[in-house]
Amino acid sequence: MAGTAGTPGTPRVLRAMNDRAALDLLLEHGPLSRTRIGKLTGLSKPTASQLLARLEAAGLVRLTGTSEGRPGPNAQLYAVNPAAAHAAGLDVTPTRIRAAVADITGRTVGEHELPTPGRRPAQPVVEQVTEALDGAVKAAGLARGDVHRLVIGTPGAFDPNTGRLRYASHLPGWHTPSLLDELAAALPMPVEYENDVNLAAIAEQRLGAARGHADFVLLWNQEGLGAALVLGGRLHRGWTGGAGEVGFLPVPGTPLVRQVTRANSGGYQELAGSQSLPKLARHLGIEDVPPGPYTEAAAELVARAADHAGGPYRELLQTYATRLATGLASLVSVLDPELVVLSGSALTAGGEVLRTLVQAELEELAAARPRLVVGDVREHPVLRGALESALATTRDEIFDTSR
Repeated sequence: MAGTAGTPGTPRVLRAMNDRAALDLLLEHGPLSRTRIGKLTGLSKPTASQLLARLEAAGLVRLTGTSEGRPGPNAQLYAVNPAAAHAAGLDVTPTRIRAAVADITGRTVGEHELPTPGRRPAQPVVEQVTEALDGAVKAAGLARGDVHRLVIGTPGAFDPNTGRLRYASHLPGWHTPSLLDELAAALPMPVEYENDVNLAAIAEQRLGAARGHADFVLLWNQEGLGAALVLGGRLHRGWTGGAGEVGFLPVPGTPLVRQVTRANSGGYQELAGSQSLPKLARHLGIEDVPPGPYTEAAAELVARAADHAGGPYRELLQTYATRLATGLASLVSVLDPELVVLSGSALTAGGEVLRTLVQAELEELAAARPRLVVGDVREHPVLRGALESALATTRDEIFDTSR
């Protein structure tokens, strides 16, 4: 029936579209005057004034001061109200859960890290999740109920058909059939689950090296070797959520790994994963291999190798680049992406030196010629992607003034 609320083209829907356009501009540009908002949206001054009054009354924008340094009277400046809503993200690994809370503008306002050492969880996963989240919420000066949405990033992926976590047998406690129901009962906000590498890709797509690119692959190498596939601007997750589990990919240069999900490894992981770098360094005669966890040792070795002009470190980096390109060649031959983003500590530590070597090797091994770049989001990319994912949905809900 024409004229009902929600019908495209009605005044309410048009107002809501203008409201959202203005809010997005304020998020992108920061505080703006009424005149500037009018120019950027194409709205008249009276309409822009009505829009800002409406958003201020709804608690979505607030006055932040006045413009200075220009001829004429100072103009009032408006900005998105940070307290309009909050969203949270969790980055889960076998050894810790890192949590953060962000306000609606994307500013992180609280963080917390909960160690979870040991092959068997010392406390149930639900308690781990709530404790980590509550730590970040407390650091933000909020209550758990103030969080509008939570996104949890884990290795592997929850199968959308069964609700079971797959491809992450090394994550203790997360394979209980009733886990998602238990978490839903314990948490007051909607919860979404996403693969950790996919979240790193979201961070690069929204904030980093993949901005403006609709087709790209993110290759991740840290605790594990994986990839995120973005096609037509959207993540490709696959039927069971396992798209991008390239660590299981059979590749030349390493024996076939059978029963890969049981072994939680595969050919590409064995060839080029972080755990292979300390072994390779010792094989090449490098004696001062860093002690400690293999992820940290791998990043340190790659960083050292990128700073050395020759010798065994240079051979280490060249061999590593060849191994990385061996698996990438299969990916780009099938997907033909515009861009490949290198992310994770065992890749970003090599910087432009490693990127150049991998690019050269890939051009020898694959017919496709994607451009390789090093990821820009270096600080907690999985957590940042979780926050960006939670914020995107939260904004769609909070900024919808048509209801």
